[in-house]
Amino acid sequence: MRILILGAGGTGGYFGGRLAQAGVDVTFLVRPARADQLQGDGLVIRSPLGDAAFPVQHVTADALPALVAGHPFDLVILSCKAYDLDSSIEAIAPAVGPRTSVLPILNGLHHYAALDARFGRDAVMGGLCFISATKDADGAVLHLAKPAKLTFGERDDVGLSARVLAFAAACVQGGVDHLASEDIRQEQWVKYTFLTALAAATCLRRADIGTIMGSEGGEDFLRALYAECVAVAEASGEPIPASAQQTALAALTQPGSALKASMLRDLEAGQQVEADHIVGDMLARALGFGQDAPLLAQAFGSLQAYQTQRAG
Repeated sequence: MRILILGAGGTGGYFGGRLAQAGVDVTFLVRPARADQLQGDGLVIRSPLGDAAFPVQHVTADALPALVAGHPFDLVILSCKAYDLDSSIEAIAPAVGPRTSVLPILNGLHHYAALDARFGRDAVMGGLCFISATKDADGAVLHLAKPAKLTFGERDDVGLSARVLAFAAACVQGGVDHLASEDIRQEQWVKYTFLTALAAATCLRRADIGTIMGSEGGEDFLRALYAECVAVAEASGEPIPASAQQTALAALTQPGSALKASMLRDLEAGQQVEADHIVGDMLARALGFGQDAPLLAQAFGSLQAYQTQRAG
């Protein structure tokens, strides 16, 4: 399987790096400055699961068409931030041929409409990831905690297709923790409801879970916010299993927990946030079903105010 990965930052750099390290045919599509860095230093990974530094194949946008003409890619992995989706679609478009699959591992669900419109629904697989990673100032990929898992599958009920099994085999070769799912929609909604509640709560309160739990009414607030998200999943025809709800609530209501959403970390750093794609989209779905979602509305309003101040 020949794989193209957009970017060599935290998420794409980690998963793509582990695959490449094991000999899987991986190429990173990067900007010229990152290409120079990779050419000089190779890809550097610092991780609780093992550090590594090794040369990797990489290509810049101007050289991509010629590379594709000589040897098409089987799979393109998209791991950008939601606010970079449009430019990312344009960047990978030359690599997506008639037999190429696209695997987005972005947070949320809103991006599928744009990907389907550009590449066709049949080309776009369902995917998500669990990882906390970033790119350090020196270009190294910093994996910040042990979890690092990919989940992927077909978005229609066709079982484990040949392309899903092929990528699963690549993950086995690379030692990448993964789940080839026969029900990717449920996996996506389980993560989406948890992530949205986590992002909305920690961004609205500007605090980690432990701090929120220690405040008056904190646990009731967290449970109510998660319930608003679960109600959207139910109305969408993707009810969250009781066991998954218990797991999510255990994480969302753990006293003393330092857990916070990556969206809050971005906000604290004054960076762009995926507010529209995560919290805003969940709120829009709730309102579309005629549901009351006052806590989601408060959180999204707060994030919109942040975005307006940042832009101004």
